[in-house]
Amino acid sequence: MPDDAPLLSVRDLRVSFRTFDGQADVLQGVNLDVPRGIRVGLVGESGCGKSVTMKTIMGTLATPPARVTHGQIMFDGQDLLTMPAARRNRLKGTDMSMVFQDPTTSLNPVFRVGHQMEDIVRWSDRRRGIQRNHKARKARVLEVLEMVRLADGERIYDAFPIQLSGGMRQRIIIGMALLNEPRLLIADEPGTALDVTTQDEILRLMDDLVREEGLSLLMITHNLGVVRQMTDHVYVMYAGSVVEDSPTAELFDNPSHPYTKALLACVPKLDGTATYEGIGGSLPDYTDPPAGCRFHPRCPHATDRCLTRPPAFTVRPGHTAACWLHEPEAHA
Repeated sequence: MPDDAPLLSVRDLRVSFRTFDGQADVLQGVNLDVPRGIRVGLVGESGCGKSVTMKTIMGTLATPPARVTHGQIMFDGQDLLTMPAARRNRLKGTDMSMVFQDPTTSLNPVFRVGHQMEDIVRWSDRRRGIQRNHKARKARVLEVLEMVRLADGERIYDAFPIQLSGGMRQRIIIGMALLNEPRLLIADEPGTALDVTTQDEILRLMDDLVREEGLSLLMITHNLGVVRQMTDHVYVMYAGSVVEDSPTAELFDNPSHPYTKALLACVPKLDGTATYEGIGGSLPDYTDPPAGCRFHPRCPHATDRCLTRPPAFTVRPGHTAACWLHEPEAHA
C-alpha cells in the first residue's frame, strides 16, 4: 500500500434492515476516509446511521436483520467485506479497537478489572501467535493503566467496576482499547454517560493518547463541540449518507450544506441571549424514505431538483457538499 493511502476507506456502503414494516434502507452509499495518523469525526443527529456505519466497519452488526447490500470497506488495502471471517476477526481488538460510550455496560460487574483486561491480552496474543505468562500480561495491564493516567494501578487491577467512579471506568475502557497497540481507534460517543467536567477530562486524555501513539481516530458523535476539539477532518451524516465533508476548521468557518448550517444553528449562542434554532421536522422513515435528497422535506432551499439525489460537489479543495446549490451550473 502507498504510504499516502488512507488506513480506512469506505466506499458506497449500503446497509438495509428487514423489519415488520418492510425493508429499511438505512445506509445510502456512505463514503469516508480515515488517513493514517489523522483524527476524523462522523457527526449527525441521533438515528442518522453513525453507529450502523461503525458496527459495519467493526464487523459487529447483527446479520440478520441487517444486510450489507453494496460497497467496500478497505482497511490497509484489504476489503473487510470480502475477507474470510476468521481473518477479519483477527483484526478486531488488534489492529482495530473500539471505545464504547457507556462504561457501565461495557465492563462485566462480576469480574475484577485486571481479570477482564488480562483476558483481552490473552485473546489477542492467541490471535497473533504470541505467548505471555500471567506476570507479563499483568505488567502490560499495569502499563496501560498508567498510560490512561490511573494512579495506584495495583488497587485498580484488583477492584470490581462498581468500586470505581464513572470517570475511572471510562479510562479503563480506553485502556482496554489500547492494550494491543491498534492502528485504528473507533470511539462511539465516549464520555456521554459522564458529567461534563469528567467528559472533558476523558476527551483530553484520549486526544493526548491518539497523538502520542500516532493512531488514526474515527470519532462518532452528535456533539459539535467534541468534533471541533477532537478532529482534523469531519464528515456530516444525515439519514444514512454523508452530506458534507471538510477539514474541521473549514467546516465551522464555511458550512456549505443546509443540514450542516442547521446543525450549527442548533448550538446555543454564548452572547448572553442563550437562544438557538431547531431543525423543523424529523428524520425520514427508512422504510419509505423521500426521493432524492433525504433532507429536502426539511430544507428551506428545496426545489424540484432535490427530488433527484445530488452527488458530492467540490466547494473548495478538500471540501465537498452533496447539495444541488453547489452544482457548477447553479453559479454560472
